[in-house]
Amino acid sequence: MLRPSYIGSFPRADVLLDPPLPEVAFVGRSNVGKSSLLNALVGQRIAKISGTPGKTRALNVFLIDASHYFLDLPGYGYARAGKEQRAAFRGLVKHALRRERLRGVIWLLDIRHSLSADDQAMQDALAEEETQVLAALTKGDKLSQGKRSTRERELRDELELPEDQVVLTSAKTGEGIADLKEAIAGLVRGMME
Repeated sequence: MLRPSYIGSFPRADVLLDPPLPEVAFVGRSNVGKSSLLNALVGQRIAKISGTPGKTRALNVFLIDASHYFLDLPGYGYARAGKEQRAAFRGLVKHALRRERLRGVIWLLDIRHSLSADDQAMQDALAEEETQVLAALTKGDKLSQGKRSTRERELRDELELPEDQVVLTSAKTGEGIADLKEAIAGLVRGMME
């Protein structure tokens, strides 16, 4: 089990974290299940789960096992957020992707949905920054086994990511959580070697 501790919530992405350690950011559309997945990864409730999309409005930072940080970024594509607020979210995410110690991004995508315009914009931003990406397909428990395999393959093709960079997950059943933990550990080790 991972040992997390909450460091703080920051309105800007240029916050200096002490000690300087590898960082892994979590991004995804509002209501994709980011808080649930973070909680499943660490085995306890660290992120607040809300029925209202768009609750995360700042960069939330958690120290994990005193070896690396999880950066929980606001969800994108939330329709009720005002234009100014959406622009601030985009700026926060853009600057977070440029953090010096960022080792990679866990990009959460709901397996039930095709890529939205916001997802495609995120895909472009990740490619532009040449960010190491692991796609976590969330809410796997909401589809039958056959549909899950089909959707996983379709999304992998759409994302143009190799098989080892796409992990099917369910925070509810625990499916894929161990695989995702292992992949994150690989990202963190990559920076330390």
